[in-house]
Amino acid sequence: MSKTVVYEVDVMFGDCDPAGIVFFPNFSKWMDASSLNFFVKCGVPPWRELVKTTGIIGTPLLEINTKFMRPATYGERLQIHTSVQEWREKVVIQKHVVMRGDVVLCEGLETRAFCIKHPDDPDRIKAIPVPADIKALCS
Repeated sequence: MSKTVVYEVDVMFGDCDPAGIVFFPNFSKWMDASSLNFFVKCGVPPWRELVKTTGIIGTPLLEINTKFMRPATYGERLQIHTSVQEWREKVVIQKHVVMRGDVVLCEGLETRAFCIKHPDDPDRIKAIPVPADIKALCS
C-alpha cells in the first residue's frame, strides 16, 4: 500500500472563471504540484539535487485523466490526497483525490516517467527504470 500525502490549496479569485467556478485546468496545476509534494514529503530529494547524484531530471507527465464531480470556488481550501496507484517498470501512476473537507470534488490519475537527459542527445530525455530507493521511500 502506498503512502498518501495531502497538499492544501487556497482557491483564489483568479483561479475561477467569470461564474466564480474554478477553471478546470487549475485542478491539473494543483495535481502537478501535489505530485512533486508527494515525492518531497516521502523523502525524495528535490529534482535539482537528484539530477546531480543520479541524473534524474524529474517525472514528466505522460498521461492525465480527470473526473470532475463537484465545483469549487474562491475562498475555499482544498486538499489534494496523492498516492501511488501503481508502479510499472519505468513509470509511476499517481492518484489524486481533490477534496473540500469530506466532499470529493474530482479525481485524477497521472502517468509519469522517471527521466534523465538522453545520453546521445542532451536536447532529448529518456525514461529509466523506477529507482528502487525512490519506490521504497514512497511505498
